Amino acid sequence: MTPSPALVILGASALATARRLQALYPQAVVHGLRGRAEGADQLYDDFGETLRGLYRAGTPIIALCAAGIVIRSLAPLLASKGAEPPVLAVAEDGSAVVPLLGGLGGVNLMAREMAALLGVAPAITTSGELRFGTCVLNPPDGYVLADLEQGKRLVSDLLGGQSVRIDGAAPWLAEARLPVSEQATRSIRVSPQSRAGADELLIHPRLLLVQCQETSADLPARIRAALAEAGLAEAALSALIAGRGQMGSMELLEAANALAVPLRFIDSERALPPAMHTTDGISLHLADDPHAAAAIGRPRGLLSVVGLGPGAADCMIPAVRQALDEAEDVLGYETYVNMAGPFHAGQVLHASDNREELQRAAHAFELAAQGRRVVMVSSGDPGVFAMAAAVLEALEASVEQSWHQVELQVLPGVSAALATAAKAGAPLGHDFCMLSLSDNLKPWSIIEKRLDHAAAADLAMAFYNPISRARPWQLGQALEIVRRHRTPETLVVLGRDIGRPAERLRIVTLGELTPELVDMRTLVIIGSSTTLRFPRADGGEWVYTPRWYPQA
Repeated sequence: MTPSPALVILGASALATARRLQALYPQAVVHGLRGRAEGADQLYDDFGETLRGLYRAGTPIIALCAAGIVIRSLAPLLASKGAEPPVLAVAEDGSAVVPLLGGLGGVNLMAREMAALLGVAPAITTSGELRFGTCVLNPPDGYVLADLEQGKRLVSDLLGGQSVRIDGAAPWLAEARLPVSEQATRSIRVSPQSRAGADELLIHPRLLLVQCQETSADLPARIRAALAEAGLAEAALSALIAGRGQMGSMELLEAANALAVPLRFIDSERALPPAMHTTDGISLHLADDPHAAAAIGRPRGLLSVVGLGPGAADCMIPAVRQALDEAEDVLGYETYVNMAGPFHAGQVLHASDNREELQRAAHAFELAAQGRRVVMVSSGDPGVFAMAAAVLEALEASVEQSWHQVELQVLPGVSAALATAAKAGAPLGHDFCMLSLSDNLKPWSIIEKRLDHAAAADLAMAFYNPISRARPWQLGQALEIVRRHRTPETLVVLGRDIGRPAERLRIVTLGELTPELVDMRTLVIIGSSTTLRFPRADGGEWVYTPRWYPQA
């Protein structure tokens, strides 16, 4: 499956066209140059580095700018034509669509789609596609070219006046303007068989399913041996199939990764077509067509517990953005779900109250156990006073075997303490601790004890959940404990809504700090005895805790 494209703009004038194209590719992310395209989904600082990073990752690129700057940016990376993702240049006003790279990755198809949306003619220059109305070397999803060089020779022969015969089902070629003749010596053959004749272009339909009854470390080699014995091509594989009871098998997962095919699970062997070849605990099955093969079985469910960071899109790690883009279901506290967008039309959002953590975790496992890709969102880092612990707590307590068979991953985020510290400088530059002042899940007596010990140890401290309407008195008591061990001159950093549009950073001393300066959306950092401050050039202050500590 082709990854979702990236729409890259240099200024606000291209944003309207980018949004129009985003309607065509709902999962596409608009990347905008910081300071010039602030309305984009994600901001970047360097156009060339951004394009090269996307290209290396195999992400299709739609750059709304002059073609020349795209070419100059990517020129150092151009090596293998077969490995290029699609790259297109589009005029800011949508008046031109120019495919630049990725002829074998579907760039001309994308150019036609975008040009149709924008009401213009695509600037396609590929001779074979102009003559025949299709790119013979780029079959649709579900089919794969066996030999690129063989394909190039065939296209060259056809452009030179030769005719071609089509053997097998190739419905995408029905409307093409190929010089077809039943008497042609050259042919396009669509078959899962592994061998091609000298004058034929072999295209493999992905309709081959491999069922494994027995697993082992050498499973990929056993599967390849079974394919060779049956005369079938590895490229024709659609999926590795196993029973649901094998869902947690690492050997199956590693084999699927080694063969670069999906791993899917069935409840009954009746879901499979009859076996055409069986050997060594492996059976080979042929579906009627790639679409039918792709519909058999369901994947192992995936639950990703992710941290959104403090709120700014550019503080979210790429792995989290990818998990959100690929999710079928997104769960979380409503405020955080809203922060996690943009979403596309096929995604289901499950927003809930902030106090329903274990119920939310159970719902996530139930969805993932159905084979769905599920994301649980937290602000900051999911492992810091957030949903990762709740998810693991629910899993440990569950006797539902299907929950334990779900693939579970925790993806980190920038925590509120780290985001606030970075805005101030480095107040957590030496040993520090993070404490939640909420006594909803632990006794206040434990909080008092930990505060006393942390303050006595001269650790810098970051306070989460410092105050609320239900417990307006606790921050005051916490400060009384800290003041037993710290001087009034101790530096304090207050970060409210850091990473969000209304962010505010304030630096005070412990003597100046009162509960009225803090609310539930404020992160409080109390420095150690060595924490320092000095003026910034812009009139503000830097706060940092040196890495050294005075000798006793």
